[in-house]
Amino acid sequence: MEVRELPLEDRFVEHFEEKGIESLYPPQVAAVEAGVADDQRVVAALPTASGKTLVAQLAMLTADGPALYVVPLRALATEKYETFSELPGVSVGVATGDYDGDDDGFEDDDIVVATCEKVDSAIRNGAEWVERLACVVVDEVHLLDARGRGPTLEVTLAKLQRLRPDQQIVALSATVGNADEIADWLDAELVQSTWRPVDLKTGVYDDGAIAFEDGENRRIDADDRPPTTALVADALDEGGQSLVFVNSRREAQQLAAELADEGFAAAPEIAEEIGPDATTSTGEALASAAKGGVAFHHAGLRAEHRSIVENAFRERELRVLCATPTLAAGVNVPARRVIVRDTERFTGEGYDPLPVLEVHQMFGRAGRPGLDPYGEAVLVATGENADSLRERYVGAEPEPVESKLAAREPLRTHVLATVAGGFADSREGLRDVLASTFFAHQRDESELRDLTDEVLAYLDATGMLRRDGGLAATDLGRLVSRVYVDPLTGAEVVEAVETAAAMERVTALTILELVCDTEDMTTQHVRNDEAGRLSEFAMRREDQFTKSVSEFEGNFQSWLGTLKTARLLADWADGADAETIDERYGVAPGDVRRLAESAAWLLSATEVIAEHLADGAVGRDADAESDAAADGGETADADYESVVDRIRETREALVERED
Repeated sequence: MEVRELPLEDRFVEHFEEKGIESLYPPQVAAVEAGVADDQRVVAALPTASGKTLVAQLAMLTADGPALYVVPLRALATEKYETFSELPGVSVGVATGDYDGDDDGFEDDDIVVATCEKVDSAIRNGAEWVERLACVVVDEVHLLDARGRGPTLEVTLAKLQRLRPDQQIVALSATVGNADEIADWLDAELVQSTWRPVDLKTGVYDDGAIAFEDGENRRIDADDRPPTTALVADALDEGGQSLVFVNSRREAQQLAAELADEGFAAAPEIAEEIGPDATTSTGEALASAAKGGVAFHHAGLRAEHRSIVENAFRERELRVLCATPTLAAGVNVPARRVIVRDTERFTGEGYDPLPVLEVHQMFGRAGRPGLDPYGEAVLVATGENADSLRERYVGAEPEPVESKLAAREPLRTHVLATVAGGFADSREGLRDVLASTFFAHQRDESELRDLTDEVLAYLDATGMLRRDGGLAATDLGRLVSRVYVDPLTGAEVVEAVETAAAMERVTALTILELVCDTEDMTTQHVRNDEAGRLSEFAMRREDQFTKSVSEFEGNFQSWLGTLKTARLLADWADGADAETIDERYGVAPGDVRRLAESAAWLLSATEVIAEHLADGAVGRDADAESDAAADGGETADADYESVVDRIRETREALVERED
């Protein structure tokens, strides 16, 4: 099928042809025949590089109204925004920022690219552009299985369909074990294929040879090199690039340093590009590796360094990239040979095998259309585990996607949002919404009933919801939902702000400890050599914390992680640079940036909640003064306004550092 045969305007046909896309791949033809360009719902389970982006564009460009493209990661949102912005005459918006706004600035956009959390927030805040969407494309739909964002994705899709039942939905994935079940839930046609524009060979390397799935057994000239080094050298000798997956940041950096010493293909110009910002130990290690034509990629890198590495690898200026598994679900960085060295992940209690789905995501990066004649995905074995690796991952079907909605954390968040957003005002109405989720499609919705009742009781007890005669969110409940925090975080903030309002001294450290000690904040691990110093610091500054350190109730070690995070953020807000933070706390620049972004968002939410408490305190204080006057006594001081001011000052200091 030719692009000119599609129901596209001439300007779009010319655009695709200028990009070298004149005819469709077989999976794309199947998607067209399933109605993707005719407003039909489609689930496309297609391998990486088989043309899913064009399938998405066909749906969005032929839709009878604006379209939404949902991505799991901000980095992927930027990549897709740039791709869609090249479409002639198409207005594209990207929504990945704060969660507490209605974002009505997108009402004139033809395509909006957003994370599922941002779409969920827009629904909660009543954004009008959401209700006008004619087409919704969901990238990486298998992330319904993810404990973090999976429940948000399925509830958001359920609500979008309630807002506009005739909405076209196109769901995309490269690796999903039960695509038919997802298609059935979405009432969509399933297009499933294993076709790739570049052949993919998968195998296991052991004892000097790769045993491929098709029966080929290829010897590798190791020259007494470690297995991974030998595999990288062999791929480079054949004119390809290598992408190596390992299980931790430390391993990625260490392997990159070892491979750089091999002198495969120097890239001094990339090292020079990294150099000016290489002020931390992570940046220095990256620049050093790049001199030898090798780089590493993980979440601790500066955003600028990640961009340099990704672009240099795409342009073949870097020949080898060592990465953690997060890259497999992120931006597009294909290579001739993908080497999966580590297939286990540390969980805190031990090492567990990686899911088949995740390993297959890594496999999918092998082979660059137009540049590589084939792609190879190779697992590294050590004799005793070769057969088990082959059985577990080579040719195996990925695990079925399963809903993760039946847990207290996501359920309390989405139950409150459903009631506060007007989607349900009774238990029956709430059950009706939950009945349209992926969980209810897979299992009996009644399995949620007891847990839902428990969540409703909690929301009632914390003053966020009323259950008398139906279901209704209180002013506090609507605020907590609107600012997009977990209701548990909302309750923690209320308690901590009330404590702070009665304190004699409230500092930036007080406020940062307050938000870092919430459910929504990720805190830093405390090393053994840090615990004593942090404990001493806590005792000296006890009057600045909302927790009583000397009479601590709970996990003190965990709270020390909260304190460490608050201290480094206080230093960051006070002007400390990334190098200083790295030296003092051992936290990489990318992590500092993410912590600061999270804290700024939580401070914004905390400010709104604190203002609500301050407004309520005015009325309470007036009543208290009247009662005290009648009794001849005085009221206790509770200075909410000073707390609000301090929250605002702290947030602004962090935001200034982001800018």
